[in-house]
Amino acid sequence: MDHKMKKPLQFRETARMFTGSMTALITPFCEDRVDYKAFEAFCDWQIAQGTSGLVPCGTTGEAPTLSASEHYDVIAACVSVAKGRVPVIAGVGTNATALTIERAKAAQKAGADGLLVVVPYYNKPSQEGMVLHITAIHDACDLPLIIYNIPGRSAADMQVETLATLSKLDRVVGLKDATGDLARVARQRLLCKKGFAQLSGEDATAVGFNAMGGVGCISVTSNIAPALCAQLQAACAANDYETALLLQDRLSELHQAMFCETSPAPVKYAAHRLGICQPGLRLPLAPLSEAGKRAVEQAMDNLGLSLEGHSS
Repeated sequence: MDHKMKKPLQFRETARMFTGSMTALITPFCEDRVDYKAFEAFCDWQIAQGTSGLVPCGTTGEAPTLSASEHYDVIAACVSVAKGRVPVIAGVGTNATALTIERAKAAQKAGADGLLVVVPYYNKPSQEGMVLHITAIHDACDLPLIIYNIPGRSAADMQVETLATLSKLDRVVGLKDATGDLARVARQRLLCKKGFAQLSGEDATAVGFNAMGGVGCISVTSNIAPALCAQLQAACAANDYETALLLQDRLSELHQAMFCETSPAPVKYAAHRLGICQPGLRLPLAPLSEAGKRAVEQAMDNLGLSLEGHSS
């Protein structure tokens, strides 16, 4: 599925585009093959529930297990469903710069609106290596680029000063921050260019993240409770933190359950309970344990999430 190349957006346009509740989409599998029918229906439901951006092929989407053709087809399917209603930010990051550039170019061809590029994992690059990596990807394609800093998985942490340097590049427009360090949000806001979009990568601290200068969240929980996550982000955007905290309290148990074991096993099981897809994962990820299932079920039941219409 090919799409016409889009005219590169200016920074001022992208600063407004990447805000609110964005879902780090799961990739449904059926008998170990991508279930595109379930995925397309899921994307459409997400938009209908108020999700402001779709993020396919990230960690939650089990991107490291997708073949090159699957990676392209998942992004293209997401773009086809979105039809421009919300932006599609494609996860393209790997621990090899050349391969990441290949995936970035493929995502652009598939019609994505932006790229999510994780700090290279396993290699443990230096700060200079991170600058060279992101700069090479930036220069190889025309799409806006969001850096993804998740040292808990990548074993490498992009420092604030490195991020500030990279934010000077024209199409480096934002950050998905999964460090859990809220003090960094204010420092990054002060050092990065004006309008640089800081997005939380950790559901449990999303409200505090926004209070410190964030503009949204790339969320795991919003796979399961997209309407509530969208309402929470809308409340933050309106500076109604009383409402945002009430919503955060309602979602707190579900946030915890979504990470009771290695993600995306809990969220895949929760999606299965909602009738969205099968719970299957690709190795080396293991199915959710019985204890994990009970934790997810209790959190969903307490929040009133059910098969009928996905939520009550």
